Amino acid sequence: MFSQCTFQSCYRQKKRKLNRKILELLCSGMSQRRIAKVLKINRKTVARRLIFLAKRVRQINLKKFKNLSLITHMQFDDLETIEHTKCKPLSVTLAVERGTRRILGFKVSKMQAKGHLAKKAFEKYGHRQDQRAYGRAELFKKLVERVSPTALIESDQNPHYRDDVRTYFPHAKHKAFLGQRGAVTGQGELKKIAFDPLFSLNHTFAMLRANINRLFRKTWCTTKDPLRLNDHIELYTYYHNEFLLKAA
Repeated sequence: MFSQCTFQSCYRQKKRKLNRKILELLCSGMSQRRIAKVLKINRKTVARRLIFLAKRVRQINLKKFKNLSLITHMQFDDLETIEHTKCKPLSVTLAVERGTRRILGFKVSKMQAKGHLAKKAFEKYGHRQDQRAYGRAELFKKLVERVSPTALIESDQNPHYRDDVRTYFPHAKHKAFLGQRGAVTGQGELKKIAFDPLFSLNHTFAMLRANINRLFRKTWCTTKDPLRLNDHIELYTYYHNEFLLKAA
């Protein structure tokens, strides 16, 4: 028999009415286990819906991105998190439009452990390739479509950023600001200064930390698979751009 969902992507889902609620809760700082408990469903259902919903909103995000007018002022930087353990860190390169705080794109990349964990990480997990440069390259290849060739691009003073900007935005103006001390509010993403030139970016990073459970600091909810972190941020990008910004 046919139903109104026969030719839709949610066909055969028994509780498809919960999709919107699951998306909202995943983007509101709630863990998958707690969502399952609150909605009285199996946690495996929540895990599967995360993948399903990310696939749907990825198409929406791409369509919205292609319909944007040219971006004339962009900020970008890396946010660090972990893959199950601090010995396996991950980097999230994020680009936002200054002023509107619209998320333009992101890329999740693996990176090597640093500092006192570097030796321990190598002994336990072997060599771990640093993919941050490849991640930035993939992100910038996408952003070239909608960022004005003469845009103002801002970042911190990471020594690798300037060459990346010159490669993909040769006619853009790049301004690099000295990193500042983090404030308690915003868990380090917001800076303890009167005027933060990278406020749009740092405020967005702080919102990611506050609204994606696996990005909380001092949390027992961690990413086991970088692909799921990618899916989760994809969901948040949609929710951030389409609901949080418009409600502000």
